[in-house]
Amino acid sequence: MSGVRESSARRRLRHVRDSLRQAVGVVLAIVLTTYGRPSLVPLVAGGLLVIDGVLIRLWASGHIRKNLKLATGGPYRWVRHPLYVGNLLLSLGFCIASGRWWAWPVMGLFWLIFYPNAIGEEDRKLERLFGDDWRRWRERTPALVPRLSPTCPASTGWKLSRSLRLNGEPAIAAVLLVCLALLYRRLLSG
Repeated sequence: MSGVRESSARRRLRHVRDSLRQAVGVVLAIVLTTYGRPSLVPLVAGGLLVIDGVLIRLWASGHIRKNLKLATGGPYRWVRHPLYVGNLLLSLGFCIASGRWWAWPVMGLFWLIFYPNAIGEEDRKLERLFGDDWRRWRERTPALVPRLSPTCPASTGWKLSRSLRLNGEPAIAAVLLVCLALLYRRLLSG
């Protein structure tokens, strides 16, 4: 019985940590927007990375059938953790667009605190849930650096409804795009 409680407690802790990671990421984007000093070229370059990160996250979240089926379609054909790849692009984009030197060490610390553990836990969970299917997919599909060619057949399994249910992805995307627009507005008014 204590193993069940421990497992349940561990699950709750993981959920809190995952929610905190997402909230801290959004708060960092808001802080970089609030205190940003954008200039045109970095804002455009960073903005393109932010838009790419948002699109990758929306694409990936629409393919997930969490804990029911191993996602190997869409962006999962090229990389095991496309949501994290999207987050990395978002982070880099906001660091560049903000024009603040201190954004880099803050974002680096954020990534070191949250992502190595998150990636390891996600891989262990998927291996427990999907066993040999996951191990075969992992052998062909890198964790974060996408392959040049897909590792699985194409899939048309993307659904906006899945993206909405998975952490409210479109709402988060909207907040991040508003932050980007506010940085652009600051550039124009500055």
